[in-house]
Formats: sequence, C-alpha cells, structure tokens
Amino acid sequence: MDQQEFLEQKVFVDFKNLNENYENDKIHQFSEQDFESVLQKVAYFGIGVYTIEAFLNGVSYGVSNHESHHKKATDANWYKKAFLNFKKGESGLVYSATYKVSNKLLAR
Repeated sequence: MDQQEFLEQKVFVDFKNLNENYENDKIHQFSEQDFESVLQKVAYFGIGVYTIEAFLNGVSYGVSNHESHHKKATDANWYKKAFLNFKKGESGLVYSATYKVSNKLLAR
C-alpha cells in the first residue's frame, strides 16, 4: 500500500473531498468540520503533517507549516494550533494538507 492509498482508505474514507480538480492534482480539500476530524485521525495514526493550506472561495487564504512552528511534522500541537488560528481568523474556510505516512505504518 502506498501513502495515497493509506490516506484514502484509513483517514479520508468518511469525509467529502471538496476539491473539484481532484483527478488532476490528487489533493483532498475538506470543510472545517471534516478537516478537524481528519486531524484527529492523523494524530491517532501518528501521521506527519508538513503544511496546512486554507482556502476562502477557492482562493488561498493562508499556509502554515511545521517548520515555521519549529516542530516536527508528527507533533500534533503545531497543526492543531495552526488549524485553530485559521478558524479564529475566518469562518467557512476549506482546508488541505500535505502528509507523510511512515513506512512502518504502511507496512502494517
């Protein structure tokens, strides 16, 4: 199983992908409520999150990454804080992220 398959089968399975161009770029976008649940699943599996990007009306609203928070990608504190900051700033955002699933997790 590769990383994309793992994410789609174990993490994204219960949530609606709002990205209309999914076939072209393979990036999943989620509503605020769904993304919060995605982050909970990511934390449960110990998956790394490199970046979070928020969109408002299809236009990038902001990007946050683990390096700017001086945290490891697998540290849930950074992405929970980044998500909370986006939520406070604007309602109705759509979210995407880049992930890293460890080889150990893929081998299960």
